[in-house]
Amino acid sequence: MYSSSFRQTKTNPARQRKKNINVNGESRSQKDEKPPVPFQSEKKKEKRIAISKLLINISIGLCIFSLVWFFYALYMRSAMTKRAVTLHPSPRLLDAKSTSAAVSPERFWGSYRPHVYFGMKTRSPRSVVTGLMWMSQISHSDVNLRHTCEQGDGLSSYGWLIHDGVNFGMQQIRDTDFTLTTTFVKRMGGEHGGDWTWRITGKQNNTASQAPIISLMFYVASDTQGYLQAHIEDKTRLSHVTGTSEELGDFKITFNKPTSREAATNKYASYNYLQTLSPGLDQLTDIVKNSLSHRFVFNPSTAEKRSYIAVDTYTPPPQKDNPIQSDFVVHQVTVQVPFQIEVLFESGSFHDRPNQLKGSVLTEELTSLKLSYREKFEETFGLQAKGFTPAQVRFGKAALSNMLGGMGYFFGQSVVQSNYHDYPILYPEAALFTAVPSRSFFPRGFLWDEGFHQLLISKWDPQLTREAVAHWLDLMNVEGWIPREQILGDEALSKVPSEFVVQHTENANPPTFFLVLEKIREQLDKPTNAPQLQDTLPFLRRLYTRLQTWFDWYKTTQAGPLPNSYRWRGRDKDTNRFLNPKTLTSGLDDYPRASHPSEDERHVDLYCWMVLASRILSSMAQLLGEPHQEYEHTYQTLSNNSLLSKLHWSEQLHAFCDYGNHTQAVSLQQEKVFVPPGPMRQQLPVKRLVRSVRKAPKLQYVNALGYVSLFPFLLQVLTPDSQKLEYILKDIRDPARLWTPYGLRSLSRSDPMYMKRNTEHDAPYWRGAIWININYLAVRALHHYSRKQGPYQEKAADLYQELRTNVINNIYKQYQETGYIWEQYSDSTGRGKGSHPFTGWSALIVLIMAEEY
Repeated sequence: MYSSSFRQTKTNPARQRKKNINVNGESRSQKDEKPPVPFQSEKKKEKRIAISKLLINISIGLCIFSLVWFFYALYMRSAMTKRAVTLHPSPRLLDAKSTSAAVSPERFWGSYRPHVYFGMKTRSPRSVVTGLMWMSQISHSDVNLRHTCEQGDGLSSYGWLIHDGVNFGMQQIRDTDFTLTTTFVKRMGGEHGGDWTWRITGKQNNTASQAPIISLMFYVASDTQGYLQAHIEDKTRLSHVTGTSEELGDFKITFNKPTSREAATNKYASYNYLQTLSPGLDQLTDIVKNSLSHRFVFNPSTAEKRSYIAVDTYTPPPQKDNPIQSDFVVHQVTVQVPFQIEVLFESGSFHDRPNQLKGSVLTEELTSLKLSYREKFEETFGLQAKGFTPAQVRFGKAALSNMLGGMGYFFGQSVVQSNYHDYPILYPEAALFTAVPSRSFFPRGFLWDEGFHQLLISKWDPQLTREAVAHWLDLMNVEGWIPREQILGDEALSKVPSEFVVQHTENANPPTFFLVLEKIREQLDKPTNAPQLQDTLPFLRRLYTRLQTWFDWYKTTQAGPLPNSYRWRGRDKDTNRFLNPKTLTSGLDDYPRASHPSEDERHVDLYCWMVLASRILSSMAQLLGEPHQEYEHTYQTLSNNSLLSKLHWSEQLHAFCDYGNHTQAVSLQQEKVFVPPGPMRQQLPVKRLVRSVRKAPKLQYVNALGYVSLFPFLLQVLTPDSQKLEYILKDIRDPARLWTPYGLRSLSRSDPMYMKRNTEHDAPYWRGAIWININYLAVRALHHYSRKQGPYQEKAADLYQELRTNVINNIYKQYQETGYIWEQYSDSTGRGKGSHPFTGWSALIVLIMAEEY
């Protein structure tokens, strides 16, 4: 029994379920209680601990990674933010002192203040500036002060008749009752850019009933650097100003008394002067206006006395934000026309001056300079040899002279914003020597305009072009971006609406400098231009690295949705406000693009600019002995007419077009405003015109026929035997589409957007008007295809002659009738429109006349 029981217990203890217990003296049997079971086995415990540790480690890792990523993102954002305002690291094209009197004395002084009717300064950041203001003494209440070029002044005409870009210039200004002629002549000598003299003459207009009395205000301002000292004689007459500055050393400005035009006899004049301080050059006009008084009397012995307005006293307000102020001296001469006045600037370092540049000496020098100018103009452009009349030749000279006289020297900082900035910041301080589109409306630098400007200037003075191009390319940041609109300095800023001040680093502008480089490259191939190689090749070599970066920037930042397609960034995003959102970056502003901006767009004009750029870069690389295969490959790819047609040819329109999210069923409608009942009606917002979309947009070609459609032709991307060229030539000559007796209109008359306003306040701009820069490209392209073997050679030759004649005749006629060259011309009447004088790219008429393409 024992052994059996022992074996059972031993072998299978789980079977022993009962035992006897005594409860209150009673014995009973009860199942054994199970031993306590652990919450988890050791193995599960270990697994859970391991998982916990793993999760903790992952969490720690993620935290560390997040922190690293956060700080890396901050670093990269900071780095990218800095890159936006970091200039290109390659050696500057121009040394900081390249425009100084020591390096470039002949160009140191000039009419580099295009925004004023007449003034001069040096090519230095803080130049002493000189200028002229005037007003007619008509009545006690009128203060019609002229200073900065303003269309609102209503002058009959003004502009340079002759200007050689370096030594002298002569300008005519037709005011209401009189005409002023402003002349300057420079003379080299000394160490600070030499001397110069102004001669101002006044004569009565035929329409004036009597000889007007006018006041001329000659002024000098130091612009925070150096000082000025006024020298007074006879209590009120400022005889001369002496001064000194870092760039000029000691100098003296003498104000001679007015004389009669016919003889050197002095005329009666009243004199006043003002000596004060100015917080900025942009405030000179206001200072003079605020100093005027009516208390003075003009009392010639030969006429009755009359009161006149003159500068008197002025107290500058306290300057808390800008404690640095400039000396400002004004010399006022009140005189009756006709008269002649001379102002002499003499450098203190010009010790061996043979005589003063005034009177007969000035007249002789001016006569010699005019003769040299006339000879050079004919040698360069040959207008007389081509049969143009003397009046037409004078018109050509005026167009060129206004371009040269519109060169300005600016210094300051652009205001920029990138995707990595929350707010606009300042670009590095920089100088810019550039031509300007319009002295009255656009007296500042524009990137795509300047390429057209330099096409003309390079024909006249290649060195001037090299300097201007170098100044622009030196503004490039490390990414390859150049601010497309240059607003440098207080004077430039004062002329620009606030919404156009900030420049965005993702926005481009057409790279028209490649047109200039193409011309330079072609000139080097001519045996007669061999001497230019000495200056040009080193220039191109210095330029090349920056051009590479610039081109790469376009390829990456302006890339389109498909391989080898391109899209302008920076279109207006407010689709509710505009009939068609503008594309300012393309240079064609309100030209119809896809109605609903999107990343799916492809822009044919930008594609063609990239063809041109890759072709010129490939050619330059070969000239300089640099690797050219990449640019040649890009050029061969993009210039393939099959690819161009695949991306941009619309079979429906038989024209090259943009592509995007588009509908033509749009119009401007009066905004619907809910008017609640009650007395609050007068506080309701003013109703606006807003865009109404009657049909949803879809991805399609933007079937707008106009300048954009012509770009494969304008930039000579099409092969001479392309059938697409036949369609383009037909569209060009069709009066219902692009042809007019005055030039090619910008948008077909049959287009729904033709001459439509873009907002209630925006008149049509590139929607039908005739623009001379595009007409120049069209005449140039017709000339090109007329000289290439192909089925359309004869047709191109006929159109070339006809279009060239139409454009020349109309611009000349408008100049004769209005006194101005204009920004654009009406396609229905040929009349000048827009800003004036517009002697930026409209001055390309000289190259059209000369047949220089």
